Amino acid sequence: QVQLVESGGGLVQAGGSLRLSCAASGGTFDTYGMGWFRQAPGKEREFVAAISWTGSRTFYADSVEGRFTISRNNAQNTVYLQMNRLKPEDTAVYYCAADKARMGVTATPNYWGQGTQVTVSS
Repeated sequence: QVQLVESGGGLVQAGGSLRLSCAASGGTFDTYGMGWFRQAPGKEREFVAAISWTGSRTFYADSVEGRFTISRNNAQNTVYLQMNRLKPEDTAVYYCAADKARMGVTATPNYWGQGTQVTVSS
């Protein structure tokens, strides 16, 4: 069983930056694809970014491509999401996910974190 704990959320002005972290425990971190999803009020959860088990491949939603960067440190069992040039529409609860699909994450990851709130003011 893998436990995921996100941190780094908060309130930021439009154009600013935040870095989210997700610490994993209870499993073999470097065998999982990792990803970030988000859910805004009144909307469905959506894919944001994913990274393969070695970190060699990354994937992004069109809405964040070029602004967000996903990375991982397998020695520290942590995955990151660097978010730059934030927009009000990025406001959402951000969830970390782990998937046995090593190349990234599927639509139904095996494990979820509890989420961290990101609020971008205009």
